[in-house]
Amino acid sequence: MTTTGMNMGRATFYEERNFQGRSYECSSDCPDMSSYMSSCQSCRVQSGCFMVYERPNYMGNQFFMRKGEYSDYQSMMGITDGIRSCRMIPMHRGNFRMRIYERENFGGQMHEMMDDCDSIQERYRMSDCQSCNVMDGHWLMYEQPHFRGRQMYMRPGEYRNFRDMGMGMGGMSGGMRFMSMRRITDMC
Repeated sequence: MTTTGMNMGRATFYEERNFQGRSYECSSDCPDMSSYMSSCQSCRVQSGCFMVYERPNYMGNQFFMRKGEYSDYQSMMGITDGIRSCRMIPMHRGNFRMRIYERENFGGQMHEMMDDCDSIQERYRMSDCQSCNVMDGHWLMYEQPHFRGRQMYMRPGEYRNFRDMGMGMGGMSGGMRFMSMRRITDMC
């Protein structure tokens, strides 16, 4: 596994829409933006990829951001209260590997993935994915087939129970199912 240096990404977050108001430049993880600005309504990603979160400490709905301009979170992503925390996603160069499991605690059907999957139901005949083990690379998981709906960022590690992770709509990931997965590549 190879991951490039942590300062490969850079983003500037703005307090108001259309890149107005106070700003905060970020090139690493930030668990709570409230110490830098009262709210965050727009962003410019100069390089790299970031995952942004509706709540502090990487909680709540998550959104993937690549290089570009995001002038109004509310109209673009449906975020009403702005961004409260962010993670810089290190670029991975090498193989991607993840095992997905039908049930929590690595139970039920297991499938090993090394590439994107636009529908676990169509490819593997799995109706649900409740745990996973990310062995190599960084991945985005989506609640709907074809890379749609709410997202969750997965970095290398074991994820035994998605319900207990506090991610998803209002922290209620219990109702969230993952139906498609995509690798985060250097093409982001």
